[in-house]
Amino acid sequence: MTTEPSTASVPATPSLISQLTWWVLVFPAAMIVALMAQNTFLLNYTHVLSGVLWTGADLFLGFILGPVMRRLNPLQRKAVITYLVPRTLLYMPVLALTTGTAGWFLSNWEGLLLPGNPMRPWVFGALAIILILTIQGLGILLPNNLRIYSELQRPEPNIERISRINRTNLALSGIQGMFQVLIILVMAVFAVH
Repeated sequence: MTTEPSTASVPATPSLISQLTWWVLVFPAAMIVALMAQNTFLLNYTHVLSGVLWTGADLFLGFILGPVMRRLNPLQRKAVITYLVPRTLLYMPVLALTTGTAGWFLSNWEGLLLPGNPMRPWVFGALAIILILTIQGLGILLPNNLRIYSELQRPEPNIERISRINRTNLALSGIQGMFQVLIILVMAVFAVH
């Protein structure tokens, strides 16, 4: 008795929309509520929590997942990337933009941007770091992730192209991680002053 392979066991690829991390939109919504209500506590909480989630993800991707991915064979990498990329497409930009925007409003509300404030250089240092992180994230990582996702949707994805783009992303994630550690230093200065 011979059995023929069944195509019914091949799972269908879920739509991109169904794989996005929609819950992350709670953070910009909370930020908007805080801004409208001029609620410093809620704005600070949103800033800190979205910053922790963004920083944690960057550090995990750069320093944990990056080295693991380099050791996987191309098919294993494809499996991880296929699952991971759709989940970061909304997550990372939303957290990054919420963190930076909430931080800007907090520094303004607390008078840290006023000339003569001894913390003002630290605010501009934080802004420079956030600018670098945002340009890398929105200008390079996000478009690369979209390229990867698009390539994965083809009937015969070019695994080498995906791996090449992903190597760039993993290297940038490491750089992002270093800048995240630096921004934690700046935030520690704010915490004690």
